[in-house]
Amino acid sequence: MEKSLAEMQREVDRYISQFEEGYFSPLSMLARMSEEVGELAREVNHQFGEKPKKDSEDENSIELELGDILFITLCFANSLNIDLSAAHDSVMHKFNTRDASRWTKKNTDQV
Repeated sequence: MEKSLAEMQREVDRYISQFEEGYFSPLSMLARMSEEVGELAREVNHQFGEKPKKDSEDENSIELELGDILFITLCFANSLNIDLSAAHDSVMHKFNTRDASRWTKKNTDQV
């Protein structure tokens, strides 16, 4: 079942709201996000780079690391009352206008 960003934001908020501590401060969340991006970089390097995983390292995956990044992004947005669907729409508008001619589009004409 697909979930919308709004549904994911509500789900994360329900989860976080059950704890007295609530959301961490924006600075703490930025540090956590940086940590998670570093873990993603490590996984990508293990799978596609020149640095194989050590036998002593835990099994992990790019999928799980992206999930961690998504979770902290949802937390960050919720803590600042940011609607990620609206943010996404704004970003896509920017890309579709500012970058409309930046990249070579695929030829979609049927011959």
